[in-house]
Order: sequence, then structure tokens, then C-alpha cells
Amino acid sequence: MANSAQARKRARQAEKHHERNASYRSMFRTFVKKVLNAIKAGDKPTAEAAYKEVVSVIDKTANKGLLHKNKAARHKSRLNTRVRAM
Repeated sequence: MANSAQARKRARQAEKHHERNASYRSMFRTFVKKVLNAIKAGDKPTAEAAYKEVVSVIDKTANKGLLHKNKAARHKSRLNTRVRAM
């Protein structure tokens, strides 16, 4: 257990950040799955719409530091390639 007031505050902050990060990570995965499910179903208009949404979510996640910028770019590129190949 944290002994000093500073350590207790950092523990509280870490807990809040952990919850917020888990929420963004979950949202990122959910939106990626929407695109993949639309691709699997063969529904190109839905896949394109879902891709436009996921790009925003990926960028937000990368800007918050949850994803490295190159990993974010790789996800967007791979999803875009799969949507265009439909």
C-alpha cells in the first residue's frame, strides 16, 4: 500500500488511467471487428462506412498513446487494403 500522500494520489490516478485506457482499447477492438465482420459478410458499403468510423477511433487511440503511431498506421493500411479488395 502507498504510504505517502503523493504515492496514494499516484495510485488513484493510475487506477483512473487504467480504466480509461481499457475503455479506449475495447472501443478500438470493437470498431475493428465491425469492419472485419462487414468484410466477411461481403457487404462493401457497410465495410466502407465502418472503415471511415474506425479510422477516427484508431487515430484517437494513437494520439492518447495507447497505440504506437506506426501500429495505428499499419492497422488502417491493412483494413483499407482488405476493404478495397472486396
